[in-house]
Amino acid sequence: MMLPPAPAHLLDADGVPCFGRYTGQLNAFDWAALAPPYARGALWRLFHHKRWHYVALSTPTLFCGVAIVDLGWTSTAFAYAFDRHKGKIVASFSQDGIPGLCASVAPHAGGSSRFRFLSHLISIEAQPQQRYRLQLDCGHFGIDAEFGPPVAPTLLAIGPVAEGGSVHATQKSGGLPLWGSVRCGAMGYSLDDGVASFDYSNGLLARETEWRWASAHSLDLGFNLQAGYFGAHENALWLDGQLYALGRAHFDFNPDNPLAPWHVWTEDDLLDLHFKPEGARREDKNLWLAASRYIQPIGTFSGWVRTSAQSPKRIVAQLAGVTESHRSRW
Repeated sequence: MMLPPAPAHLLDADGVPCFGRYTGQLNAFDWAALAPPYARGALWRLFHHKRWHYVALSTPTLFCGVAIVDLGWTSTAFAYAFDRHKGKIVASFSQDGIPGLCASVAPHAGGSSRFRFLSHLISIEAQPQQRYRLQLDCGHFGIDAEFGPPVAPTLLAIGPVAEGGSVHATQKSGGLPLWGSVRCGAMGYSLDDGVASFDYSNGLLARETEWRWASAHSLDLGFNLQAGYFGAHENALWLDGQLYALGRAHFDFNPDNPLAPWHVWTEDDLLDLHFKPEGARREDKNLWLAASRYIQPIGTFSGWVRTSAQSPKRIVAQLAGVTESHRSRW
């Protein structure tokens, strides 16, 4: 199913969220006028409003993930570079920030986000003509990348959050043309002719939040899948410049051995993929107020996708991307 164009605003004139899946980007994500039954008090919003800006950079040699996260009462950021030939992470950065000082997450997907801690800097800057620049300077680890403009519509998904949350909205891009460079100590990598993608998310989430996620993109084919707190709202397929809705996703994997193969499929019979991990980024935190268990395997997807049950299957062969299993108390 192809998707309708995005509404002009996140909420209608009565404060009701414009629930649904759309193509296009919003210019503002603002929950202040949210109406009952989704409205919450200011203190609740302070502790439950979560925003993040994530960028993936992919080439045949290297995969990088970079995120800036505002949790309301604190902030954090991480970045890593995974050498696909060596099968290991060759540079990484992770840092919690000082509340209100270290992180600034954009008010919408077309905006700019920044994280600064001492001499370390990560910035995702919007450029003219729907282009973006990602800069990272974290000691031995550096990135200078540019990507865009989009070759396919951006996904907008707005929906309710089950079990203790309120509402959530996200923008996901398809594959974006990429160029630039990555510095990992004495090693240098080119990003030219690679593929980037971004995830901008903004919502009022539950104290306990859990999800599985999968994402992979070339310039003509890509997908985003999630199972957990947001249901099937953000499940989508990009194919030949068009964006299509996908049904509920299933993730068959071994939580005790996440580097074993995964099987990912959708109930509408439009996607069936097997994921072969090449390595993973892991991070477990157990703080006084919060805790998280996180693993993001990097690898390749193979199988098939299609745009309807009557359409021919498009073969997917070793498409680079990630899966993820994440549980947070935040």
